[in-house]
Amino acid sequence: MADQTPPTGPRRSVGTYESYPEAQRAVDLLSDRGFPVARVAIVGRGLRFEEQVLGRETVGSAALRGAGGGALIGGLFGIFLWAISANDVGAGWIILYGLIWGAIVGAILGAIFQAASGGQRDFRSASRMTADHYDVMVDVEVADEASSLLDGASASPPPTT
Repeated sequence: MADQTPPTGPRRSVGTYESYPEAQRAVDLLSDRGFPVARVAIVGRGLRFEEQVLGRETVGSAALRGAGGGALIGGLFGIFLWAISANDVGAGWIILYGLIWGAIVGAILGAIFQAASGGQRDFRSASRMTADHYDVMVDVEVADEASSLLDGASASPPPTT
């Protein structure tokens, strides 16, 4: 049974990695070697917020995206209504009505919300947090063990054949 001891005090870095997947591989390596990973944390240093602009947002594009999302929700709602109707109604019609009404309502809401923004945000974007580097931090009581497990071993697992 693995040790599920929560963090008890200060931690020490046992490795610094350029990317999150590299730090993740180091923790996976520790886990594979039986280390109590409940005593490990991955800490990002030099955090920054990035927002990638994806394109211009207009009332028309907002309505189109709203119609797509609304059609999906309406279709799912139509399937639900058909399922609880004991299959007395033709499935195709009730699902089609759900798709159509969902698309209409979604388009209207998308257009209204974009128009209500008053031009304050006329673009779509995707945002994320990134870090300059990632430290694998371990409780000081077990840091030497973690260091020895990572020493001389690459954080990436050996290739499987």
